Amino acid sequence: MTYNWQQKDWPEFKYDLADVEDVLFAFAEKVGQVSGLLKGLPEDTQIETTIEMMVSEAIKTSEIEGEYLSRKDVVSSIRNNLGFYQNIERVQDKKAEGAAELMIDVRDSYAEELSKEKLFSWHRMIMKGSRGLKVGDWRTHEEPMQVVSGPIGREKIHYEAPPSSRVPGEMSHFIAWFNKTGPNGKNEIKKPAVRAAIAHVYFESIHPFEDGNGRIGRAISEKALSQGVGRPILLSLSRTIAANRNVYYDALQAGQRSTEITPWVTYFVTMALNSQIQAEEQIEFTLKKTKFFDRFGDQLNDRQLRVTRRILEEGAKGFEGGMSTKKYISITHTSKATATRDLQDLVEKGAFIPFGGGRSTRYEVDLGQGR
Repeated sequence: MTYNWQQKDWPEFKYDLADVEDVLFAFAEKVGQVSGLLKGLPEDTQIETTIEMMVSEAIKTSEIEGEYLSRKDVVSSIRNNLGFYQNIERVQDKKAEGAAELMIDVRDSYAEELSKEKLFSWHRMIMKGSRGLKVGDWRTHEEPMQVVSGPIGREKIHYEAPPSSRVPGEMSHFIAWFNKTGPNGKNEIKKPAVRAAIAHVYFESIHPFEDGNGRIGRAISEKALSQGVGRPILLSLSRTIAANRNVYYDALQAGQRSTEITPWVTYFVTMALNSQIQAEEQIEFTLKKTKFFDRFGDQLNDRQLRVTRRILEEGAKGFEGGMSTKKYISITHTSKATATRDLQDLVEKGAFIPFGGGRSTRYEVDLGQGR
């Protein structure tokens, strides 16, 4: 099989935007709407929304690669780094700590030019706690860098990257391309989503690190989008990707087999638009949460608050199947009688809505105006 980097015109990517002009316009429009909606919120709600989006991206970008981070540690790490705790909270999950650091640095340094040193720094962040890997430097091993799946002995090769000897040169070209195509650059690509799409498939095709290429590739895409809109963009690309991971992998692999990447660009800009739509939904959800706790915060006991916050960590839909007495007991370590009494009290206050009946009664948080 021939890959894009083996072709004579590499890395001169070609694409046709005729079929996605409407999507690109909708993306630009939605970016403006999300920005306006965010600016109209109280400052503390703006901060909470931004943190929620960073937490989602940190967790989902790792989940795509098969790593499952502690949400509590990701939240603590982000809040620690933003200075929201008087006393730094201890974080046990080093990978969560590194993922959180990456999210913050991508936002803080979005306007800076890309550099080898920045990429190495990002790699050290996400590789915290890893052993036996070359960290903070390009890969150098002689064996082929392959993306494979399947059991040992019957592996399926999805992609093979350029040999390690070519990586320093390829990455020098990539970094120069990225900086020249940015705002006011010599070869500026004016549509941020298109530049982010090319940057992602270009970087992933080189696959310069022993591990962590996907996470850094998505961070590069976010940087490109933020540079294009002139501010840290509010979205979680990885949350959208993770919702249909196989489509992402299929589109990326197709993009790595040719320098004609119209299908990949089409996929990516559509996914970027969906990410902005989800960002708008996240803002609305965070605002509803804020109003909920403003109304009920001083009416609920510690157990009720803990359970409610835990449910809302799962997003607008809450727990799959709703909250039950059994789940309540598991979270609060209380008796069945106390759990039943707490849940009934939440219903009477208008904080929870019951559904089902009898032993199958379940509850969801009422984020409306209550009764």
